[in-house]
Amino acid sequence: MFDIFSGKIILITGGTGSFGNAVLDRFAEIDIDEIRILSRDEKKQDDLRKKTNDPKVKFYIGDVRDPQSVNSAMAGVDYVFHAAALKQVPTAEFFPWEAIKTNSLGALNVIDSAINHKVKKVIVLSTDKAVYPINAMGMTKALMEKIMIAKSRETNHDTVLSGTRYGNVMASRGSVIPLFVEQIKSGKTLTITDLMMTRFMMTLENAVELVLYAFQNAEAGDIFVQKAPASTVEDVAKALLELYNAKNEIKIIGTRHGEKLYESLVNREEMVKAVDLDEYYRIPADTRDLNYNLFFSEGENRINEVEEYTSHNTERLDIEGTKKLLLKLDFIRKDLGVQ
Repeated sequence: MFDIFSGKIILITGGTGSFGNAVLDRFAEIDIDEIRILSRDEKKQDDLRKKTNDPKVKFYIGDVRDPQSVNSAMAGVDYVFHAAALKQVPTAEFFPWEAIKTNSLGALNVIDSAINHKVKKVIVLSTDKAVYPINAMGMTKALMEKIMIAKSRETNHDTVLSGTRYGNVMASRGSVIPLFVEQIKSGKTLTITDLMMTRFMMTLENAVELVLYAFQNAEAGDIFVQKAPASTVEDVAKALLELYNAKNEIKIIGTRHGEKLYESLVNREEMVKAVDLDEYYRIPADTRDLNYNLFFSEGENRINEVEEYTSHNTERLDIEGTKKLLLKLDFIRKDLGVQ
C-alpha cells in the first residue's frame, strides 16, 4: 500500500490535529521523502516536532485562508491530505463567517494551489455534518465538498481531487468520550444531551485507513465513506462507567443548538448511485453539466426506494461491544493499566 509514497513529498494541512498525528504515527517507518505540516499554531507544531523528532517532517506556519502561505508549503508536493478546518459546532454557530473562510474558502485555496503546482492527488476530509447540514460547520463542509467536486470536473488539469467523509472519531477534539472520562475521574455527574442520540464509533486508525483507501482507489470527484458501527450516547456513558468501575450519576441536559439526533454519512440521493465496496461506500461525482435537463426535466425514481446510511440504521453496538471498542483507545488503556 505504501509503495506509492516512496520518495514522495506529502502535505498535510491542519497536520497538528488528531488526524495529522495519526498519519505521522502510521507513516513513521515509511520511506517518504518529506512530510510537510501546514498549520497556524506554533505551540502545537513545537510539541509535535519534539514528539516526532524526525528530520523528514517539516513544519510550515501558515493558514489555509492565506493563498501565499499555502503556495509556500505546496511547492514540490506530490500528494495533499487536506484536514485543516474549524470543527467545533458551537464555534461555527457563533462565528459562521470564520467557518466559511477556513472550511470553504480555505479548501478552495488548497485545491487551486494544488492544481497550479501540478500535485498528483488531493484528498479533502469531510464530515457527517455535511450531510443534510443543520449547522454552520456542516454547511461550510458541504460547500467544501461541492467545491472539490466542481473543481474535479475541470479538464484543464491532471490533479485527482477526491474526498472522505466520516462520523464521530472517538477521542478526537470535541468528542464526548474525553469529556465523560474527565467527568468520571473527577467524580462529576455525566452530562448527556439525549439518551437515544447515536454516533458512529470510529478510531483515528479507521480514519487514516479510510483516507488511504480513498487515496488508492479514488477517481476524480469521488467521496468515500467507511462503514462503521454505532452506539447510543447512553451506552457510551455506561460502558465507560463499567470500564472505570465508577458510580457517577447521569444527567440529561437536552440537545444542544445545532446538534443532530443521529449522524448521516450518505444521504438518500447519494445512496441511489453509491457503490457498495463491502467495508466502504464510494459516492461518485455528480457529472451533470450546465445542461439543466438533468436537474429539472429528468428524475430518478429509485430515490423513493432507498434510505440514507446513518448511525440509526447501521450496526448497533451494545454496552459490551462499546467497551471493546473503547479499549482500543490508548489513553483509556493507559488509565486502566491494560496492555
